Amino acid sequence: MASKQDDDLKLYYAIGEVAERLGVNTSQLRFWENEFSHIKPNKNSRGERRFTKENIRQLEEVQYLLKDRGFTIEGARKEVAARKKPRADKQEIIDRLQEMKSRLQKLID
Repeated sequence: MASKQDDDLKLYYAIGEVAERLGVNTSQLRFWENEFSHIKPNKNSRGERRFTKENIRQLEEVQYLLKDRGFTIEGARKEVAARKKPRADKQEIIDRLQEMKSRLQKLID
């Protein structure tokens, strides 16, 4: 059994390892790879997929959206795309919230 420290040093994971880690079968991972263009595992000379930690994080995100949140494939694609869009900076968000607070206060008064 590999120790946690060995896992930290590992750069690539075989599809079977990733499937076991996520509790799905390998065909599920291949399906997600086809459906979500941002998941691009490396392939060795024999065409075997080699997943990075970033690929695993992406797969965990897809799994969360599909299984836990109940998204459809299309809905999950849109959610992933929306998360990649640049977010408003912190001050802009604070300004918007203060404006909303002001409007709400006027409604209360």
